[in-house]
Amino acid sequence: MTQGRDPSIFERIIAREIPADIVYEDDDFIAIRDIAPKAPLHLLVIPKVWTPRIDTIADPEEMGRLWLKASEVARQHAQDYRLVVNAGKGAGMMVEHTHIHILAGWENGPESDVL
Repeated sequence: MTQGRDPSIFERIIAREIPADIVYEDDDFIAIRDIAPKAPLHLLVIPKVWTPRIDTIADPEEMGRLWLKASEVARQHAQDYRLVVNAGKGAGMMVEHTHIHILAGWENGPESDVL
């Protein structure tokens, strides 16, 4: 449901209207490879229920489940990782749909502050 707005690209991926490299999926979340990676491993963990940005999630349980899922997916793909959330265009958010970036895969840590 798009609540009087166009569906986000993530909603279109969830609906299988747009292809993506899906690395994890359950009833509540999907995780995909970022198409413009900022690290050797760059995944996105996306709730299937749309919210425009992370600070619009008011339910502590929903917030906790999102962070726990991001950590779980990260651990499946890397020993060490960084979780990043951009809230709003001014912070670099490209898609108005809450999501967490998983960044990993550097041999000796990131070469620069990538996000």
